[in-house]
Amino acid sequence: MNDPQEVGRRLDAVDYLVDDGLAMAVFLALRLGKPLLLEGEPGVGKTAAAKALAQALDTPLIRLQCYEGLTAGEALYEWNYQRQLLAIRLAEARHERLGDDDLFTAEFLQERPILKAVRYAGPTPPVLLIDEIDRADDEFEALLFEFLGEAAVTVPELGTFTAVRPPVVVLTSNRSRDLHDALRRRCLYHWIEFPAAARAAEIVRRAVPGASAPLIASATEFIGRVRALDLDKAPGLAETIDWVSALSALGATELAPADALHTLGTIAKTPDDRLVVAGAVHEEIA
Repeated sequence: MNDPQEVGRRLDAVDYLVDDGLAMAVFLALRLGKPLLLEGEPGVGKTAAAKALAQALDTPLIRLQCYEGLTAGEALYEWNYQRQLLAIRLAEARHERLGDDDLFTAEFLQERPILKAVRYAGPTPPVLLIDEIDRADDEFEALLFEFLGEAAVTVPELGTFTAVRPPVVVLTSNRSRDLHDALRRRCLYHWIEFPAAARAAEIVRRAVPGASAPLIASATEFIGRVRALDLDKAPGLAETIDWVSALSALGATELAPADALHTLGTIAKTPDDRLVVAGAVHEEIA
C-alpha cells in the first residue's frame, strides 16, 4: 500500500472503516515493517482491524488468542512427544537406540502461531494477530521480545528461525494491565477511539445491511448517550452491532421502548448496567 489513503480505501473495500489516524498507523507499520500495538476499549474494532487487514492484503490471518498462563509451547512451538515416543518404540523394535540428535529434529517440531508466521512460505507475508496481549502474563511478554524485534524464533535444539519476509504483526490490548516498556518500544502504537455517531452508524449499516436506516441512526445515537453513563462495561461497537441485529431480527424498523427493553442483554452485560440502561430507555426513547 503506497500511502495512508490507499490503506483507507483498501480497508473500506472489505467493509472496515478507518479514520486518518488508524490509516496512518497501519501504513507506517507496513512500510517500516514494525509490529502495531492497538489499544482501546473492548468492542471498538481492534481485532476486526487485523482481520480486515489480512483481507485487504489477500493474505492468511494467523491468530494467537492470549490468556493467563499462556506458554511458549502454545504460542511459539512444541515437540510432538507422541511421534517421538513412537520413533523410540520403533527403534527399540529394531534394537536401535535414539539420542537427542535423532529426536529433536524438524521432523518432530510442531509449529504454533508465532513460529508458523515466521516460517510461512507463501508469496505474501501473513498477518499475525496477537490478540489481547494484556491477558497474558508478564513472563509471556518476555518470550515475544526476540520475535517482535527480529522476526525470529530460537529453538535451542535447532537454532534460530528468521522470517524471510517478516509477518505483519498486530497486537491488541484492552489495557486490563500495563504492558512492559520493552514490548511497547518494539511496536508502533495507536489508540482506537469509539467512533463518532455518523461513522458508528455507517459501520453498523455495513455489518447489518438488512437493518433500516432510522433504526441504525437512533440506536447508535442512543448508544453514544448510554456510554456517558456510569456503567460497569460501556457498550462498544460489537455490542451495538449485536443490538441492531437483534432489533432487526424482531422486525423493528425504528427504535421502540418495548423492543429495546426486550433486547437489553445485547448491550448491558451486568445486572447493575441493565438497570441503568433500562432507565435510560424509559427516559430517552419515546
